[in-house]
Amino acid sequence: MAVSQRSRTVLTLYSSRDCVSCHRVRLVLAAKGVIYDLIAVNPLSPPEDLLDLNPYNSVPTLVDRDLVLYDTGVICEYLDERYPHPPLMAVDPLARARLRLAIVRIERDWLAYVPQIKAGGRPADTARKRLREALIASVPLFKAAKFFLSAEMSLTDCALAPLIWRLPDLGVVLPREALVINEYGDRIFRNPGFTRSLTVEEKALRPA
Repeated sequence: MAVSQRSRTVLTLYSSRDCVSCHRVRLVLAAKGVIYDLIAVNPLSPPEDLLDLNPYNSVPTLVDRDLVLYDTGVICEYLDERYPHPPLMAVDPLARARLRLAIVRIERDWLAYVPQIKAGGRPADTARKRLREALIASVPLFKAAKFFLSAEMSLTDCALAPLIWRLPDLGVVLPREALVINEYGDRIFRNPGFTRSLTVEEKALRPA
């Protein structure tokens, strides 16, 4: 899709201040060390230029000169190919397919509970319980490698780490037998790139 506005010389990311999907894109950008302009968006009152760029008025929306992208997965894969170092996907087609499938499962089986929990009420309690149970059931996957299903950080971790960061704020308390999940999160949270990916609002989700 072509940008109708004036030509841009740097990446521009339209992002909510507290959003799992937006955080995911910001984490990829931080991992790549990419400089970009961040435009904070209030989803209830999006800026006019976003309405012109994205027919869904959604965030994240990435603008790279004349290119506009507004699907989180597409944005992340584009950034990984546009800025190949460090790579965030395996070279082997089979390994890449497995990581992509893992991302799909994370989106459908785990991330889908986040808006339900934030909505509050009795449905939130059910969603919180199901997310907790799903994570506990996946403990063996967290034990399989240093990162999620991989020896190196990948786009899968960029999808998952923002969720793990938010667990305390979502009221999801993991039992001792799931300690490996918290350890996984801590490994990523200690990375300076993860710190750079956080907004002020997201830093406040885990007070020091």
